Amino acid sequence: MREKPLSKIGDELVRLRHGLSRTSEDRTPPAGFGIDRSLVSGFVEGELSQQDEAELARQMAGLMPFHWSQPNSYASIMSQVTDHLGGQRDLVTWLDGFPGLPRLVARLYVLMGLLDQYSENAAVVTALRELRERTPYPAGLKGYLVPETDDDTLAGIAFRIEELLGDKEKGRAVDLALATTECLRQIAPRAAEMDPELGDLAELMDHSRQDIQDAAAEPRT
Repeated sequence: MREKPLSKIGDELVRLRHGLSRTSEDRTPPAGFGIDRSLVSGFVEGELSQQDEAELARQMAGLMPFHWSQPNSYASIMSQVTDHLGGQRDLVTWLDGFPGLPRLVARLYVLMGLLDQYSENAAVVTALRELRERTPYPAGLKGYLVPETDDDTLAGIAFRIEELLGDKEKGRAVDLALATTECLRQIAPRAAEMDPELGDLAELMDHSRQDIQDAAAEPRT
């Protein structure tokens, strides 16, 4: 995972996101998902084998889309891992070290973090609105965008990516993520005209797109 996209995101990646189609109360982790407490204890104490640490990463990646609906016991366990690593940005960096689901989830959450950052940027919202005046539903985004473009639009897409991950629709989550990076790349020049600090938006989207494509091409574990 490239460092630049990671450096641009906020510290709070795992948070309650916009509920476009379902509220958080309607969704629960699928049967069979959970975190092995013994793996968590061993990880915090520095006693896990490489194989066991990879298994813990897989379990963490599987539960992340349900962070807001987990029982308090699981939320506490997830917090132990996150705190041991140093925070949520460190969590995604750690997950990125394991191929398959952990790496894919990490890179999708980095993109979600970028979408959260840009969702309330006036220049990005304006540039996206102008694009949608010409093309109401850019390629790959029909069915995910509501007609109005506002400061909830990109955050709403972040929610949908997370929702698809939770529904075990990883392919669709990847497709939506890649379509979103392409859309933002298209509006990057116009956004930068209005806000010069957005001069690296296209580069960030290129990096995120390649990171996600690379992770999606790896065998699932």
